[in-house]
Amino acid sequence: MGSSFGDLFRISTFGESHGGGVGVIVEGCPPRLELDLAKIQAELDRRKPGQSKITTPRKEADQVEVLSGLVGNKTLGTPIAMVVRNKDQRPGDYQEMQVAFRPSHADATYQAKYGIQAGSGGGRASARETIGRVAAGAIAKQLLDRSHNTEILAWVKQIHTLEASIDTDAVQLADIEANIVRCPDQDIAEKMVERITAIGREGDSCGGVIECIVRRPPVGLGMPVFDKLEADLAKALMSLPATKGFELGSGFAGTLLKGSAHNDAFLPTEDGRLKTATNNSGGIQGGISNGEPIVIRVAFKPTATISKEQQTIDAEGNATTLAAKGRHDPCVLPRAVPMVEAMVALVLADHLLRQQGQCSLW
Repeated sequence: MGSSFGDLFRISTFGESHGGGVGVIVEGCPPRLELDLAKIQAELDRRKPGQSKITTPRKEADQVEVLSGLVGNKTLGTPIAMVVRNKDQRPGDYQEMQVAFRPSHADATYQAKYGIQAGSGGGRASARETIGRVAAGAIAKQLLDRSHNTEILAWVKQIHTLEASIDTDAVQLADIEANIVRCPDQDIAEKMVERITAIGREGDSCGGVIECIVRRPPVGLGMPVFDKLEADLAKALMSLPATKGFELGSGFAGTLLKGSAHNDAFLPTEDGRLKTATNNSGGIQGGISNGEPIVIRVAFKPTATISKEQQTIDAEGNATTLAAKGRHDPCVLPRAVPMVEAMVALVLADHLLRQQGQCSLW
């Protein structure tokens, strides 16, 4: 329970951070979709640890193995199973954490809920679980690109108190990947790297905001009332580790506007497609995509596992202190960028199949 996501394009992830491996089973992918397996690996490379001086030094190749669901590079329409083997486990780094709960981590709540938990790393609560999501999201991306030329790009907008000024319409993948923090504002990116490095040296951590844009999304995605597109996007993105906030379009800033300023006026078009003068709605109105770019922001808290000594309790409720050991990201955001893109792609792919099943007859 709790490890599956989606209705028609459905994924189930498995594995713990320091177990034998992690992976995903993808169900519902249409048959005869020709996949570029190199693109799946490329997304995992963007997510993997040890890729720069501001990420965890854990060394993992994160090489994906596709176990089923393909003939050559074409999908069969049957479940696609993918796995990544864990190679650089160090369970000994977590001995202290087996008897002392990390503040703001999942240790205490997992123990309270199940009465047992993975003794090494965060188990299922570790960001390593997202390997399966990113691999499945890479398939969803290719499905959306092939069917509607849809592009999904995310980037770091804010680190701690440093916020980038970004023209969302102009951002390209090369701009995002041009620096290790994955911020397309190259000047502020350097300051972000410096800030993460300085905070990491203190044994501390920091959070920030990731922004995401979906260009050329299919029109009509989303279901009335409980399955609105933004509701499913919010659930998907808030299921990622360390997330604490979600915004669509104008978000909370929209509360400062009057309706006359916030409303997106419709413009006439020759082909009859929907077109708005502004995009405060973030590409979704009434829970349904209108074809304008979908613009999302996700807030990530500071990494919970830090080496600074903190007050906590042990499994018996006794007061103790903990200065965490091991290898951890001082800031999760640079590696979370492909995770955000993956979850957005999974939601859109699922809603695309649902839309086709409901409306394709007409």
